Amino acid sequence: MQSSGDKREYWKRNLTYVGALLAIWFLVSFGFGILLVEPLNRIRIGGFKLGFWFAQQGSIYVFVILIFVYVRLMNRLDRTYDVHERDEREDGS
Repeated sequence: MQSSGDKREYWKRNLTYVGALLAIWFLVSFGFGILLVEPLNRIRIGGFKLGFWFAQQGSIYVFVILIFVYVRLMNRLDRTYDVHERDEREDGS
């Protein structure tokens, strides 16, 4: 059984991960796709303006990548605090 301090630390780290990943998502989707679209449009990649690409596709790609990053971070955190899902083979069942 986890102590109360361990539970608080686990939750604190979880919220830190969520906050950092949401900040990245906000920067990419709102910052690059809306606020910085004009300066980024001066850069072309594959014939497309970079600001337009972020607004149309880039923020979606980054969001999907952030989902995978969150899963990886949480799996590592779960193992650290021994709250990960156990495989039947690990339980001896």
